[in-house]
Amino acid sequence: MAPMGIRLSPLGMAVFCLLGLGVLYHLYSGFLAGRFAFFMLSEPAAGGPETPRGSAPAGTVDLRELLAVSVLAAARGGEEVKRVREGNVLNAKAKGKTREGAEEQLTSGDLLSNRKMFYLLKGAFPAVQINSEERVDTADQETVSWDRSIPEDIKQKIQPKEVPAESVTVWIDPLDATQEYTEDLRQYVTTMVCVAVNGKPVIGVIHKPFSKYTAWAMVDGGSNVKARSSYNEKTPKIIVSRSHAGKVEQVARQTFGNKTVIIPAGGAGYKVLALLDVAEENQEEADVYIHVTYIKKWDICAGNAVLRALGGHMTTLTGEEISYTGSDGNEGGLIASINMNHKALIEKLPDLEKTSHK
Repeated sequence: MAPMGIRLSPLGMAVFCLLGLGVLYHLYSGFLAGRFAFFMLSEPAAGGPETPRGSAPAGTVDLRELLAVSVLAAARGGEEVKRVREGNVLNAKAKGKTREGAEEQLTSGDLLSNRKMFYLLKGAFPAVQINSEERVDTADQETVSWDRSIPEDIKQKIQPKEVPAESVTVWIDPLDATQEYTEDLRQYVTTMVCVAVNGKPVIGVIHKPFSKYTAWAMVDGGSNVKARSSYNEKTPKIIVSRSHAGKVEQVARQTFGNKTVIIPAGGAGYKVLALLDVAEENQEEADVYIHVTYIKKWDICAGNAVLRALGGHMTTLTGEEISYTGSDGNEGGLIASINMNHKALIEKLPDLEKTSHK
């Protein structure tokens, strides 16, 4: 007997097709719902956690914000420096000797300024490397907050610029010219902050605590200070450290003649400001800044950044750029100028480099 065939009526076929379509619709609608849920979870919810407006994404730093907090840090440190000096509570003590054998002083002004400056910067930018002249004692840790406000003059002149946090090194000098500070030679004293990106100085802040004058500048950004209208290249006024003016004077007069004026002064920050147009009663003016011995990078980084931003130069005595990574010292001495033939100046002073490593 032949097997019987299964025959479906047209109505049965229609029912079968409808069932199949129902199953497919159920499966596909579930897939779409899942994709929609994934998309919604991937997007930040309204009012949910997202990058705050005006702040750089995680892992980056906005240099405009870093400039703003650097200006504030220098001023806050300056308040401590001024308060200690005016209260005559320096508690000065020796912390060691320089390579030349001179005694280095440490005061309460150094330490209190350092604490304010370091913790303000670290609180605002915890991922950034900060190098300071003074050691940070964790027992003295304090919370110094920043409200993330940016001064109007910085807003007007500087655009936001983001860089990787790992490329940034901040150099703090909480009290430049400590020796002069102990001698009450207040005009030389500054607090300074410098920001280097990949070793190059790009932000410099130099603050004078006793007059509250602040110079700041950012490379490829803007500044609140400028170069003077003219400089004397033939017989320049040369500003040098008070501790070794004689070394520079002899060579400078051999090079530029007996009319060359040597200005002994304290503080690297003060010496850089002497090259600029600074409307300060106690600020001397010079054409060239020369240093012939070993110097720490927190002493010179801010000034280097300011000069670079204004088109000037600060190099070793042999013309090499100074890198602000690695060790905290500069072995090659320095020469700084602005709106002058920097290379020609270096070629005129070859003998000074021999003394810079002593």
